[in-house]
Amino acid sequence: MTTITPDFADMTLDELRVALAPEIAAAAIFDGWTEKALVSAADMVGADPDIAKLAFPKKAPGGQAMDMIEAWVTGVDQAMEAEYPQDRLATMKIRERIRALVAFRLEAVADVDEAVRRALSVMAMPQNAARSMQLGWRSADIMWRLAGDTATDYNHYTKRAILAGIYSATLAVFVNDDSDGKAKTYEFLDRRIDGVMKFEKFKYQLLGKDREMPSLSRFLGRLRYPSR
Repeated sequence: MTTITPDFADMTLDELRVALAPEIAAAAIFDGWTEKALVSAADMVGADPDIAKLAFPKKAPGGQAMDMIEAWVTGVDQAMEAEYPQDRLATMKIRERIRALVAFRLEAVADVDEAVRRALSVMAMPQNAARSMQLGWRSADIMWRLAGDTATDYNHYTKRAILAGIYSATLAVFVNDDSDGKAKTYEFLDRRIDGVMKFEKFKYQLLGKDREMPSLSRFLGRLRYPSR
């Protein structure tokens, strides 16, 4: 099988950001999400380091790192959409669809979990909190759309908030999981999804699908800081 080498010189800056992101993540294992990792990634794939710096210019503290992390998340989003078109997911139950999509994202970063750990640290900085929430929401929105969700009422927002919470909590377990094949992470994920499915069933039985739910803040808190 012939491997086609990307022509980085012909890419737009947006395309270059996404193309470089996996290599930056690999370098971030050792160098963090820094310009040093960016230059190493460009050298590794044969891209012009000066053009790479244009794609990820230095900004306020954390800004350049967040740009690199966002490009990485975008690449994972795009790969997930390519791997799981709606027709592939259509034969699965909703629970199985969401589980498959989250699992794909975990598998996509399984070899660079230290880069994930460092990315989570950057995203947790106060100045990056709003942008991090936007990234989590965006990925949750893509997952729900792939899963076939068409809700336009309050369910549109609660579903995405809950899934973003599940994904964030699962990543926190993932980076500290030394079990074989990240088994503990997937057990954790399955428990969280089971909890949501039971909650959705209870919500439907209690209120019906067209009535508004009370605040989910306590429930989201349990998802983010669950008992072990």
